[in-house]
Amino acid sequence: MKLAEMSREYRESARLLQERLRLLRQMLAQADDPEEIWHIRRRIAELTPMLTQMNDLAELTEHYYERGYWRSEKYTL
Repeated sequence: MKLAEMSREYRESARLLQERLRLLRQMLAQADDPEEIWHIRRRIAELTPMLTQMNDLAELTEHYYERGYWRSEKYTL
């Protein structure tokens, strides 16, 4: 798999995560049960960093071979 293909996969994964987070926020707005609210908030807290990472990796793999592209220290050795 080429990096450009990986980038598309990361973008699609990010889109799916974003959609799930949107649905969870809608569920949170309608929830009345404190335990359900806690579970929804916990799931949102778990998925949010995943979305950030998917977007970061999509950006990195999309521009990896471009000269002068700044790479985050988080993903370099």
